[in-house]
Amino acid sequence: MKKKSSKKILSRPLIQIFFFVLIALISVNHSFAESEKAIPLLSSASLHAICPFGGVVTLYEFFATGNLVQKINESSIVLMAIAVFLAILFGPVICGWVCPLGAVQEWFRKFGRKIFKKKFNNIVPYKYDRYLRYLRYVVLIWVVYVTATTGKLIFQEYDPYFALFNFWSSEVAVGSLIILGVTLLMSLIIERPWCKYACPFGALMGIGNFFRVFKIKRNKSTCISCGACDRACPMNIIVSDSNTVRNHQCISCMKCTSEEACPIDNTVEFTSSTKDKEASLNENQI
Repeated sequence: MKKKSSKKILSRPLIQIFFFVLIALISVNHSFAESEKAIPLLSSASLHAICPFGGVVTLYEFFATGNLVQKINESSIVLMAIAVFLAILFGPVICGWVCPLGAVQEWFRKFGRKIFKKKFNNIVPYKYDRYLRYLRYVVLIWVVYVTATTGKLIFQEYDPYFALFNFWSSEVAVGSLIILGVTLLMSLIIERPWCKYACPFGALMGIGNFFRVFKIKRNKSTCISCGACDRACPMNIIVSDSNTVRNHQCISCMKCTSEEACPIDNTVEFTSSTKDKEASLNENQI
């Protein structure tokens, strides 16, 4: 077996902690700003202003009337554009590296693994799971349609992300708190349940996996079919069956790659199409 190198990708957990703390501070500071006690040099924007999904749900209203949906800020459109651009290049890195709700679900996973051990993340039978994963597209269509027809930010009443960072606020609906609680409880038995089955923003970002520039690819010639990449994937994607991972559920966490789980160097890699074409040409020349 080829010896695995010691190189590691940039620490994803540290990046997740950074964005969780940043979003939490901004949200708390927004509450302080309302009572004129905001922390200097720290943004006091509302959570809606720093959420890229707000840019998605307001697009119809923006193009139809030139206005934005209530509570949505222009910054959400900018963040949406950045998120889409990143998804085209690297896939849903916002989901896998930035989203604080995704990070919290992963933190709950650690307790779940200790409690349920091998059963963790394997409780929902595949015959049901494969269809349940498309529910988030139903949620996406519903949210966009209802928001477009009412001109109101209807998703706030169900959004666990908003509830997570505003649970002390009177703006938070009971429904969103209940969904947050269910999400966290389910995170003890299923990894990233909200991301897999219900997140409308994740559904949109997941489409980028079909045409992203930088892809996760498996080298069949060096693969030893150990299944390490499959076991490492938090979204239960069977990486070992694919030459290129194009699954709409991939969150670009890169936990399956040779820098993380795969024991063989240069076998599961995060690479560009250009690089693959060059390698193919070189092989043909040889």
